[in-house]
Amino acid sequence: MERTSVALRAQDPISQAGVASQLRSRPEVSMTEWSEGEPPPPVDVAVVVVDTVDETVLRMLRNIQRTSPSRTVLVTTDIDEQKLVSAAECGVAGVVRRSEATPEHLVQVIGTVARGEGHLPSDLLGRLLEEVGRLQGQVLGPRGLHFTGLASREVDVLRLVAEGYDTADIATKLAYSERTIKNVLHSVMTRLQLRNRSHAVAYAMRQGLI
Repeated sequence: MERTSVALRAQDPISQAGVASQLRSRPEVSMTEWSEGEPPPPVDVAVVVVDTVDETVLRMLRNIQRTSPSRTVLVTTDIDEQKLVSAAECGVAGVVRRSEATPEHLVQVIGTVARGEGHLPSDLLGRLLEEVGRLQGQVLGPRGLHFTGLASREVDVLRLVAEGYDTADIATKLAYSERTIKNVLHSVMTRLQLRNRSHAVAYAMRQGLI
């Protein structure tokens, strides 16, 4: 069995000792520990155990993101969708509530994150999706923006490309100049690293925009 290398850091000695004893007994992982002031060791997954996601914790997570190739699993007592967004911005790929952090579940999440996937508690995922929808409807939408990185005008252009219209037809339908339509398409393809118009249409379709 190929073992996942794990570095453990907890905010208090009791948590550090408790989680370390759980992980040391698991054949799926090989564990090291690191202390405050030390750089995180180069491992597959960094496990950070905290009570709540405050600014001190966010600084620690940013440091891991900046100085280590590790992906991060956060074990925390208190988290909501807003704290989750802050943690995700600092590179956290998996979240486990301390009340659910049995050795089996924690090792399962570590393996999931090590494979390049993510993990969230199911109820937190539902609330996060609601928050994303609220932000799209109340904040981004009125500004013509989308979480996908496409503005409303860009979506309109790609929808017409998908329907088979050429640049002149799209310009007429949307009341823009042909140069504007070409600039919109060039901007989308450059920003999202898309090869051509067909690739851009495929991207928009995968995002559920057209």
